[in-house]
Order: sequence, then structure tokens, then C-alpha cells
Amino acid sequence: MKLGPGHLAYCTNIHPGETWDEIRANLERHVPEVRRRVCPDAPFGLGLRLSAVAAEALARPDALEAFEDFLRRESLYVFTINGFPYGPFHGTRVKEDVYRPDWREDARLAYTNRLADLLVRWLPGEGEQGSVSTVPGAFRAAVAGDGVARIAEQLLRHAAHLVELERRTGRRIVLALEPEPCCLLETIEETVGFFRRHLHSEQAAARLATLTGLDAHDALAALRAHLGVCLDLCHAAVEFEEPARCFELLEAAGIAVAKIQVTAGLRVPRMTVATADALRGLEDDVYLHQVVERAADGLCRYADLGEALAEGRWQRGDCEWRVHFHVPVFLEELDGFASTQSFVREALRLHRDRARSSHLEVETYTWSVLPERHRSVPVTEAIARELDWVRGVLS
Repeated sequence: MKLGPGHLAYCTNIHPGETWDEIRANLERHVPEVRRRVCPDAPFGLGLRLSAVAAEALARPDALEAFEDFLRRESLYVFTINGFPYGPFHGTRVKEDVYRPDWREDARLAYTNRLADLLVRWLPGEGEQGSVSTVPGAFRAAVAGDGVARIAEQLLRHAAHLVELERRTGRRIVLALEPEPCCLLETIEETVGFFRRHLHSEQAAARLATLTGLDAHDALAALRAHLGVCLDLCHAAVEFEEPARCFELLEAAGIAVAKIQVTAGLRVPRMTVATADALRGLEDDVYLHQVVERAADGLCRYADLGEALAEGRWQRGDCEWRVHFHVPVFLEELDGFASTQSFVREALRLHRDRARSSHLEVETYTWSVLPERHRSVPVTEAIARELDWVRGVLS
């Protein structure tokens, strides 16, 4: 929905479905009800999630026409797409496969180009830009040899596609790389370094100039305009970042915050045998739940919750854990664990004082693996409550 100079939506990846028919059915079932709850008298914006197979099917003229009729009929618009999960995202093992294909692979480039081509059709008005969030390069453990250089080249090729798209349509799409624990782009400081070395350098501008015909000055401006960051507040909080520092580093580096994902994770202020036993109840076979542990000797990262529990470093002394397990943002705690809601509140306060992004998206996709008592609430009611909570903090 329109929110001051920007937009607020929820990400439709909360609804299971990989084919376009499945996704369309879920949109028709849930989205009008959410809109009636939170935004009955004005157009309602969507954060659309499309798998690769769904995006391919939706690109057919008949499917596009039917979807756009649905948007008009229900007073909906699309301003951002979640282009992170390429393939299945619910009901099957996802784990580290969520990053594949990653930005070393042509399939990721082709998929993201298609998402941009679709999104540019749906932007709500003149002067509006769209955003597509994406994997932070690759899962760190998978990158070796010339992998980083290959990732940078693929991102520059996508930027060239976005330049050409803006030439043809007059509308701008921004790719938003989403830093995440245990990935190539993990912390904001690492992300800034990657942009400086590989995307904002003279060499990167020269490469984009070759791909697009722009001069070097305009090519560098295009890189800054079309490549940015999706700041996921859960990811940043799990990394023990500070909201103000995140915004300061990105602004100083000239990196656009194309989207803020309003998300919260788990916080365990002090690990004990009892909390470790309770955390075992949150392990699942679907999603990756990275853990960052802070102890006297610094930070230690684990790719998944089971690995962190088995390693047992927490038994050696006082330490705090942050866990990448999405918690509804309106909850300060989840079954005895604290959430990182205070980080979300602080980031939104900073955004309220001075807008840091024009796109805000609530993204609590783990509904299916939450403890049972939280899953008993109708999903449309929970989504509406999250959106209302965000509006309340911002007001």
C-alpha cells in the first residue's frame, strides 16, 4: 500500500506454490482478504514471489492478460518481486539449495532478467521504480576459484539488461542483493567492499559501457542506479549489526537501499542447556537456520541450527545466540525465546525520521514451521496483523 513517499507490502512467498496456477490460486484466495483487512479504500501493493517455472508461464500473453485483469479488478499493483528462491520453497528440503542457481550460473541471470521484464509492466505510476531482491551472490561455501569474478560479470550483464529496459520503457528496475549469514555477501561491511571492488569500480563501469554503449561516467551512474541492496532486518540483526551503522555504511558508499525487508529473527541472550534443548524443537528439514554466536572471543557462525547445537561451543561460557528463524514481527518473543523485534523497531524509527528506502516488505515465510499454536491463526489475519504493526511503529 502507499505509505508516504513509498510503499509497504507483504511478500507472497508465505503462500505455498511453485507453478503459476498454484501461485495464482493462492493470490486470488488470500490477497483480496488481506487488502480488505488493512487497505479497503485504496490500492494495495504486492511483494510478488515467482519461481522460475511460474515466471515462464506468466510471460505467456494469455496468462499476463488474466493476471493484469485480476490486479485491476481487486485494486492491486506490484512494485517489488522476490527473486531469491528460483525453485521449490515450501514442503520440501530447501536448505542451502535456496541459493541455486546462484549468480555464477546463466539460469539465475535469465530468470532475473525475466522478472525485471514482467515487473516493469506493473509499476503503479510515472516516476515509480521497481525492485527485485536476489541471492547475495552465492552460498559462501560454494564459491571457489574465479567464482567471485564470475558473479560480478553476471551482475554487470544483468545491469546492462536493466539499462536497456529503461531505455525502452522509461521505467527503472533495481536489483537488490540481499546480504545473509554464511553467504558471499554476509555483513553490510562485506557488501560495501564487494560493491566498491566489483560493481562501482572503474573496471566495472568500463565493462558496462562496453555492454550498453554508455560512456564511462554514465555507466558508473547506471551501476549505482540499477544495482542496490535489500536490507533484510532479520539477517542484519542475526549478524549483530546496528541499524544506524547499516544505513550509514550504505549511504556513504553510494549504495541504494532498494528494499527493506521488515523481518525478525530469534535472540537467545544467554545459552544454557535448557535453551539448547528448547531450540532443538525448532529444527526442521526445510529451511536453513543460520546461527551467529557472540562470546568473549568474538563472533562464530554456523550454517544451520543443528550444526551449532552439535558443535557445543556455547557450553564453554557465557554467550548470546541470534538465529535466522523468521518470527512474526509483532511478537517480542516466541515460546520463551526473545525475538530481534527491537532491531526492527529501531530501523523503522530511523526510516520514519528520514526515509531510507521507498520499498518496505514484510516477509515472514516460515509460517509452516512455527510452533503449532502460532499456526492456528488464519494466515490472512496474521499477515494483516504484521502490516498493521509496521504501520503503527511508523506512525
